[in-house]
Amino acid sequence: QVQLVESGGGLVQAGGSLRLSCAASGSIFGINAMGWYRQAPGKQRELVATITTRGRTNHADSVKGRFTISRDNTKNAAYLEMNSLKPEDTAVYYCNAKLFTSNMQFDEIWGQGTQVTVSS
Repeated sequence: QVQLVESGGGLVQAGGSLRLSCAASGSIFGINAMGWYRQAPGKQRELVATITTRGRTNHADSVKGRFTISRDNTKNAAYLEMNSLKPEDTAVYYCNAKLFTSNMQFDEIWGQGTQVTVSS
């Protein structure tokens, strides 16, 4: 069984920074894209950023220039560096991975979520 474990959320003042981490574990053959999504209260889950195996990234317009996604393929891990945080960034952040398990089945896995709260 494959799982994603996130860490790094918390409470920060506007203008501050946080770094989220996500690590995949279990019977993994290989991970394709990894990404971060977020869901604020009363809103739908939205894309924050994604990154391919080769490091090609895509960031939502709302976070461009402030957030940076990266990954370490040797650790099956992804990271989200968040700078210049705004109150509207407050949400539960979820890690996502599209991968092949060790028995070559494609799967899409979500982490349990980590809360990010930005105070004004």
